[in-house]
Amino acid sequence: MNCTKKVDVFNENKLITNKKHIENGVFIMDPNNTYIDEDVVIGEGSTIYPNVFIEKGSTLGSNVTILPNSFISNSTIENNVVIDSSKIIDSNVGSDSVVGPMSHLRNHTNIIGNARIGNFVEFKNTNFGLGSKCAHLTYIGDSDVGKKVNFGCGVVTVNYDGKNKFRTTIKDGSFIGSNVNLIAPVVIGENALLAAGSTIDKDVPDGDMGIARSRLEIKPGYGTKYKNK
Repeated sequence: MNCTKKVDVFNENKLITNKKHIENGVFIMDPNNTYIDEDVVIGEGSTIYPNVFIEKGSTLGSNVTILPNSFISNSTIENNVVIDSSKIIDSNVGSDSVVGPMSHLRNHTNIIGNARIGNFVEFKNTNFGLGSKCAHLTYIGDSDVGKKVNFGCGVVTVNYDGKNKFRTTIKDGSFIGSNVNLIAPVVIGENALLAAGSTIDKDVPDGDMGIARSRLEIKPGYGTKYKNK
């Protein structure tokens, strides 16, 4: 079969699949530019925007919204979820969650539900608790995160030492300040606070604050001196 014939067959099968979903109550805005594998299941009331790819092994619940430029493979997206321009592979996104734009969930990540995962966030092999939030520019790998945990901007779990990978545990209600590095293995207790800019390499008990950063030193006049040199 030549390339042109293959493309024609692909496009025909794509439209047949999309028509089946439309007949089952799924709103596909542009069937010509939406790519859904034959075995994908999508619940009634869901909306699929153009330039979305949903590959085999995927199941979408009811009232799901998949915005443009999203890619989903072998994953489960539960009810009332919004996926915005994001990539989700071998993972689960629980009900009432918002993911994206430009998020990447992979390697058996499990979002329990009612979560906010924002711009340029990557999760790998992570369990993310009910109602937890991670809004932007963060990497969480090999981690177990409890309920109602809040991550500031620029948080990194340092899970790999060059030979082995280790897990990070963050318990319910913790607040992780911006630009925090968590060097695994480490456990952050319930309702703990990690101060912005800290590198945490020891367990932080329940209700305590972890802070690990140098004190600010002010050198009078050095700013002007540097600019005028």
